[in-house]
Amino acid sequence: MGLICGCGFVFCVFMFKKRHTPFSLARKFLSFQPFVLLLFLFSLHHDTVQCQGRLSKHMSSEPSSSTSEYKDDPRKIIISIVLGAVTGLIGSVLFAFVIRCVVWYLNRTPILKGPVIFSPKIASKTLQVALTKENHMLGSSPNGKYYKTVLENGLIIAVKRLTPFESNSPESRKKSVKRQIQMELELLASLRHRNLMSLRAYVRENDGFSLVYDYVSTGSLADVMNRVRENELQIGWEARLRIAVGVVKGLQYLHFTCVPQILHFNLKPTNVMLDAEFEPRLADYGLAKLLPNLDRGISVNIPPECSHNCSRYTEKSDIFSFGMILGVLLTGKDPTDPFFGEASRGGSLGCWLRHLKQAGEEREALDKSILGEQGEEDEMLMAVGIAAACLSDMPAERPSSDELVHMLTQLNSF
Repeated sequence: MGLICGCGFVFCVFMFKKRHTPFSLARKFLSFQPFVLLLFLFSLHHDTVQCQGRLSKHMSSEPSSSTSEYKDDPRKIIISIVLGAVTGLIGSVLFAFVIRCVVWYLNRTPILKGPVIFSPKIASKTLQVALTKENHMLGSSPNGKYYKTVLENGLIIAVKRLTPFESNSPESRKKSVKRQIQMELELLASLRHRNLMSLRAYVRENDGFSLVYDYVSTGSLADVMNRVRENELQIGWEARLRIAVGVVKGLQYLHFTCVPQILHFNLKPTNVMLDAEFEPRLADYGLAKLLPNLDRGISVNIPPECSHNCSRYTEKSDIFSFGMILGVLLTGKDPTDPFFGEASRGGSLGCWLRHLKQAGEEREALDKSILGEQGEEDEMLMAVGIAAACLSDMPAERPSSDELVHMLTQLNSF
């Protein structure tokens, strides 16, 4: 048993020096189990031999009556061996459990204080000063407010202040909840794609978080399409198709490249930001785990399978939301427009597009301001069919984001 304890001590020192996570510790322990078992059996054999030696000595020094008593009752020897084996096994298990708990405690993610910075362009003190100033509010939602602010070095940033919990609620005081949110934010900050809004920093506050992103001056797709509808801005089909391809490439990255897979959960025109070249960047992706009561915006963006049960949300639910965005780009209309509420149009953008496709009247869905060359019209008519497939009521009938990238890029060369 002394040999096992000694090896256990060496094993512990090795694990502490390597600073393994609890999961890697479990794997290491399992890999060492055959070795530990051999040591345990060797120790058991060694102890048994010693016990038999001592017993033989004791028997030789006792009167013959005692010797015959031990020879006649071997059950005592067997019981002693079994009890020793059981005691050693229980001790080994308890020892491994204690070591595992200690290593887990030392390797758990610490709760960071102050701003957590992921960009070399942002200084911690500068960010703290900027957040305390009066900033220009860009918008608000039930989940928080959006601000634009300027740092001392001239960098313009967008700040989203989230309040996932009510003030002084039990959840906001739990260290486990804070640690989980911190781990999720660090995961989101590690994502890099040209069609995603990268998280540059975050600040933990008493009742929420402030998330820092790059500022995009053009605004959201919802802002741009409102300007188009008011004839303040013209966007041709080529630019609209580029937006659609960028959005679905962002989804493809989240669905197929990220490990574990990340679902957007809240894809809508207000969460698609456009830069000066109308290159889209997805915002608010992956925040569902941080916001238990996430506001998913207008109901038309919620896929049918999730209208009463959000636990059924899958990557195909994100595709439904993308179908709404593609429909907005094609028709130029807001999905909440009373135009879709009429019974003859099915009550929704998706139903209207499917009806027109079945009737062979896809051209009726197109925004008149983008009708032009015959080649472009053919591309738009095919895109109407793609949007209708994305807006299918059955998730299995919707294409994946991987398939959509191929389908949309085939409409035009980028």
